Amino acid sequence: MAKEKKENRIFENETGVQGQYKNWFLEYASYVILERAVPAIEDGLKPVQRRILHSMKEMDDGRFNKVANIIGQSMQFHPHGDASIGDALVNLGQKDLLIDTQGNWGDVRTGDEAAASRYIEARLSKFALEVAFNAKTTAWQLSYDGRKNEPVTLPMKFPLLLAQGADGIAVGLSTKILPHNFCELIEASIKCLKGKKFELYPDFQTGGMIDVSNYNDGKRGGKVRVRSRIEELDKKTLVIRDVPYGVTTSQLMESITKANDQGKIKIRKVIDVTASEVEIQIDLAAGISPDITIDALYAFTDCEVSISPNACVISEQRPVFLGVHELLQVSTENTKNLLGRELEIKLAELEDKWHYTSLEKIFFEEKIYKELEQKHATWDKVIEAIDKAFVPFKKKLKRPIEREDILKLTEKPVRRIYRLDINELNEQIKGIEADIKQVKYDLEHLTDFAVAYFETLLKKYGKGRERKTEIREFDTIQVKHVAIANTKLYLNRAEGFIGTGLKKDEFLCDCSDYDDIIAFTKAGTMKVVKVADKVFIGKDIIHAAVFQKNDERTTYNMIYVDGASGVSYAKRFNVTGVTRDKEYNLTKGSEKSKVHYFTPNLNGEAEVVKVVLSPNCSARIKEFDFYFEELEIKGRSSMGNQVTKYPIKTVKFKEAGRATLAGRKLWFDDKFGRLNTESKGQYLGSFEEEKVLVLYEDGSYELTDTELTQRFEPEKIILIEKFDPEKVITAVYLDNEKAQFNIKRFKIETTTLKTQFLFIKEGKGNRLETATTDENPILTVHSGKGTQIRKAKFKVANMVEVMGWKAVGAKLTDFNKSIEMEWEHRPKEENTAPELFG
Repeated sequence: MAKEKKENRIFENETGVQGQYKNWFLEYASYVILERAVPAIEDGLKPVQRRILHSMKEMDDGRFNKVANIIGQSMQFHPHGDASIGDALVNLGQKDLLIDTQGNWGDVRTGDEAAASRYIEARLSKFALEVAFNAKTTAWQLSYDGRKNEPVTLPMKFPLLLAQGADGIAVGLSTKILPHNFCELIEASIKCLKGKKFELYPDFQTGGMIDVSNYNDGKRGGKVRVRSRIEELDKKTLVIRDVPYGVTTSQLMESITKANDQGKIKIRKVIDVTASEVEIQIDLAAGISPDITIDALYAFTDCEVSISPNACVISEQRPVFLGVHELLQVSTENTKNLLGRELEIKLAELEDKWHYTSLEKIFFEEKIYKELEQKHATWDKVIEAIDKAFVPFKKKLKRPIEREDILKLTEKPVRRIYRLDINELNEQIKGIEADIKQVKYDLEHLTDFAVAYFETLLKKYGKGRERKTEIREFDTIQVKHVAIANTKLYLNRAEGFIGTGLKKDEFLCDCSDYDDIIAFTKAGTMKVVKVADKVFIGKDIIHAAVFQKNDERTTYNMIYVDGASGVSYAKRFNVTGVTRDKEYNLTKGSEKSKVHYFTPNLNGEAEVVKVVLSPNCSARIKEFDFYFEELEIKGRSSMGNQVTKYPIKTVKFKEAGRATLAGRKLWFDDKFGRLNTESKGQYLGSFEEEKVLVLYEDGSYELTDTELTQRFEPEKIILIEKFDPEKVITAVYLDNEKAQFNIKRFKIETTTLKTQFLFIKEGKGNRLETATTDENPILTVHSGKGTQIRKAKFKVANMVEVMGWKAVGAKLTDFNKSIEMEWEHRPKEENTAPELFG
């Protein structure tokens, strides 16, 4: 019996311990979520941030305080040590919104840490004092040791959470709210109050560019892509002008060095010359394209990072996941309510002031104060007498007279009575009544009052807080197109292996680790595989090369014999897309089929071959020529056309053929600044060996090839088209020094590719206004505004001769900001005299 009781007691203890662990963990998780990692929806602050700001408000005298002193003051409210308070304070200071800083506070761009807390100073900013504090509207609670009061939340009249952003990791959840632009948040709050739609996207102190296509309103599941700005200083040098959010210059340089060591990019050196502005200089290796390197930097380094937001906040003592729009609406409504409470408090204070001032006026005007001179038995009798004297006048008042009101009147010094000016009291009452009227009006029109409040904030504090991060859509970079060929590929034809580890076998080509390899065997099979150390394709490999997906120009010419029937067939086909590592049969599939002849043709060339039949066959003609150009290009699974039913001895190349494909059609995508073959943007034409002509707004032109990896800046391009050396370019440009527009006509005389040549007069402020390559351009010029608009047309070919590309040109008209120009195209045979610009 005793043994059974002992076992039950042990079991109860075990259950109790398990329960304790369960409770402790839940309490710990709840504490971390509510008190450490996640900000409150009301003021956008974590507890440590709120306690720091409250401590700074208690210390505030308009002067800077040592950060060490602020930390010490904050420890009265925050029980987690000076290190956590110091880190949070520096983080707040670096956001440059609520705290004015003095000294070395570090740099979020370079990752430099702030100086020790005893060396740096801080104070609350004027903005913080205006939007974050009001003791009359603050809810208070006891501090952790019960000695002091601290705010439950600060009465924040601004969407601080979205302005500063927040991130934290709790138990079982995390939060990541990206910072947004100060001015845009205020403008969005105004729109929200007016019931209008608004958009909000992140903005970072570090600048850069951001693609918000998948932002998803800052909720879970969304993401943004952030890029550095990379400029081409010259053909051998790139410069990085800023860093993505959350990345420091040292981290960025480390990622670039790592990518170079791994062979993903090829550079000579990278130098950090950051001072007041970020500047990282990259010297390229000889023969490396700057455009491809820029793409590779985005693909392989921290020049582009992806950030996944996750807006989690504390609302009503529990974590909730909201979108940016909801957060702004809650903040705006909260601000409106706080403004309403402030107005109600102000109204009550004004009414109290009106009541007391009216009492004071009656007290002196009706000489009630003389009751103080009467001999009453006790002080209470004096108070009663004064109260009785007020009875005839109580109807003039808006509330009953309290004992405290009379006591306050009796405390007035005697000299106040003698210096009394009843008119002054009347003026005071009128002023108070006007203020009461205004406050009541504002309460009745609280939305308009809140709008005016936000507009005032924008006017007072918006200067210098314009958007720093450019919003733009990014193109998708194909990694295999920009990866440097950093490894060598080898081939063992007989055994059928291909790979980077077969260094004793035949060298095939240089390739990158991201490439796919296409290979064909004598048996008529094909396979696409990933670059690896050693991969089996099939015995007797006849061709292998780097595979380009969706390549419709590379054409394979093949003659094979069907093993079952003995009939030989010829076919031409493309390979645009396949399943990796799957074996494809290019013949009819018979076991003894084999390939007699096979060639890859990069531009659809169709050669002539000599077919020699077996001497033992019964064919009358045992040698004949076969023309591949007579075959259509079909799919890889096509059977092909019959060449002969007799056995073939050999098929030999006889004569090279012409390309059977039309030129490659190209378009210019002005969104991403790329040439493409996917019909995106402006159609440029069909290209074989032709070049592309680009005219820039700075007055330079450039001839370039049709390489798709090139990058252009669309906003700087005036004209882009297929280059024709016989075409005459007509250009109008501003001569800023003489304040006039000049016009010139010229032909391109240079042949150097990818080099810009200035064809307008050199000078500060000079720019290309408009240009065309039309054969008979008519220029229409509009000047003036409203009813004063004048219109003139110029038939340029009749008034301006074709000159050298370096010529200054002829004056067209004086410069005027209101002038607008456009081209009109007319048939060549028209020959009307040009109108003069009046």
